[in-house]
Amino acid sequence: MTSNKSASKGIDRRPPPVAALVVHPIRPHAAAARAPEARLDEAVGLALALDLTVENAMVVALRASTPATLFGKGKVEELRILIEAEHADVVVIDDALTPTQQRNLEKAWNAKVIDRTGLILEIFARRARTREGKLQVELARLNYERSRLVRTWTHLERQSGGTGSTGGPGETQIELDRRMIADRILKLKRELIEVRRTRSLHRSARRRAPYPAVALVGYTNAGKSTLFNRMTQATVVAQDMLFATLDPTLRQVRLPDGRPAMLSDTVGFISDLPHELVEAFRATLEEVQEADIVLHVRDIASEDSDAQRGDVRQVLGDLGVIKDGDSGEGRIMVEVWNKADLVTDPDVRESLAARAARTGAMLVSAQTGEGIDAVLARLSLLIDDTPPVRITLGPEEGEALAWLYRHGRVHVEPADEDGRVSLEARLEEGAIGRFERLFPTIEVAT
Repeated sequence: MTSNKSASKGIDRRPPPVAALVVHPIRPHAAAARAPEARLDEAVGLALALDLTVENAMVVALRASTPATLFGKGKVEELRILIEAEHADVVVIDDALTPTQQRNLEKAWNAKVIDRTGLILEIFARRARTREGKLQVELARLNYERSRLVRTWTHLERQSGGTGSTGGPGETQIELDRRMIADRILKLKRELIEVRRTRSLHRSARRRAPYPAVALVGYTNAGKSTLFNRMTQATVVAQDMLFATLDPTLRQVRLPDGRPAMLSDTVGFISDLPHELVEAFRATLEEVQEADIVLHVRDIASEDSDAQRGDVRQVLGDLGVIKDGDSGEGRIMVEVWNKADLVTDPDVRESLAARAARTGAMLVSAQTGEGIDAVLARLSLLIDDTPPVRITLGPEEGEALAWLYRHGRVHVEPADEDGRVSLEARLEEGAIGRFERLFPTIEVAT
């Protein structure tokens, strides 16, 4: 006889799959930077990132935008029939819905309706791991839900009889909920101010070290985390999935000439990024704002690569990283064209290589390692902006030589007959001062 305990081992306790229908509406007279089918594919990717099972996906052209439901009456009914046929529990609308539209569509379809903003916020809420990331996501969700309390609190009655001089208990509860949300938002903002202060102190500490800062930015799923792992030999989660990385990660990378740099992996951008998230993740993206060099990683194998580039640069402009199409004041930006291994057509590959050479972009494959050495060498050249110093060391001063190798870029000339070596080192000004304090008997010549 099999015990209940043993039998329970074979039970699949995973939640049942949630069936979803994905709809990308094309609004009348809307100017689109990319094909509707590409936007639909992206919306499906977002739904899959939320562990939804996509039963059907379609592009729907709107002759007019209906204030009550977005779609016209006939299209609402047509979609209702399809939703019932597919047994869909969730309908993803790849557009921004008003609270009224969302509520009316849920009533008409008898299914959960989530718009693009809500979908992205839900993904972020599931993926955030650090305290900072969770605070930022909660703030964004509260700002989003604040205008949707009528939908959120459907278990409460809006009116509950009476003489008409006072509202029902549901109305009172909604007002209380709004006040609670407002209080929570204020508390979160105060906590994020403290987080930013702490991050600022950490950045100041890093600034005291002679390490330049390099930030990876790019469209979601462009391969930033894979490139980060390849450059730093780290093990950051890198998946073929939208928004696999949410919380910023910092690692030291050693350049070919021996000089260290700090590399940061950041959250991926996306078209029509909810404004709630642009504001809420401002502290996270400060790593980009503070970087000396920004590597813009692009999925060059994607047909939408150029449009994605425009989306990323728009967000960077909103953050003040770039201005008027320039690379940014005091900041160097380099495009890294990733996923070159997926470009298999020789003619296309040759054309890309020629275009990269003309524009100064780097053609790489983070997956195979192609071009990574060239990127590291390029970083060495870009941060090579400090004048060299001349130092002569005796054979007994190996500790000083090791310190120089750890904190700068060193070129050592052959030793003389007495074992003394002359070298040329490039160090930040602060590092030179520290070296002179640690090794006061060694002369440093500029």
